[in-house]
Amino acid sequence: MDRRLVIALPSKGRLMEKAQALFARAGYDISRIGHERGYRGAIDGMENAEVAFLSASEIAHHLREGKIDLGVTGEDLLRENIARLEETAQILTPLGFGHADVVVAVPESWLDCATMTDLEEISEEFHARHGRRLRVATKYLRLTRRFFARRGVTGYRTVVSLGATEGAPAAGMAELIVDITSTGSTLRANHLKVLDDGVILRSQAVLAGRTNILADPRVQDMQARLAAVLKTD
Repeated sequence: MDRRLVIALPSKGRLMEKAQALFARAGYDISRIGHERGYRGAIDGMENAEVAFLSASEIAHHLREGKIDLGVTGEDLLRENIARLEETAQILTPLGFGHADVVVAVPESWLDCATMTDLEEISEEFHARHGRRLRVATKYLRLTRRFFARRGVTGYRTVVSLGATEGAPAAGMAELIVDITSTGSTLRANHLKVLDDGVILRSQAVLAGRTNILADPRVQDMQARLAAVLKTD
């Protein structure tokens, strides 16, 4: 008998609603077991499988640790939380919702800073003037370090953001930020601008699976059915 598959979906909000609606259109009706806010569910249309309702960030962590087989979460969370993503899991299907960009944003008042090259020059001047490195507030430590390294920017240090990242410069906690944005309105409200070449990742919700279950016919069927539905959108 095929082993039991555990599929994780977002536990609340628009991501949950859109994921469940998409799965239903593909022939997979999902229901919660017990309390309507419970964390376990059933999936009709797939044999020997169950659903776990988790936060989007938990789904990335659980995929990394092998606690679930498949999950719907943001590509940004996968790439941030799984160091060697391709060795552990694979993005099977982009789902067409949950779009957001991970970006580098600096104060609008930095008129001479439009690119990552400008940022490196500013970081050198900042260090000479203040005796310390530029602070970058972010929840995306891995993505930030990789992107800055590729762009040759070294004169900075990361500050872990525990709250609203876009408010860090105004609060004096950092000089610039790396954060996720959908429309840019929150950045503009906080007088921040995205660098011209400062888009680190264009993210969206995706279906991802552990590499050891990709050959399972149930997984391949799910991927094909979801892809067929998305083609009609």
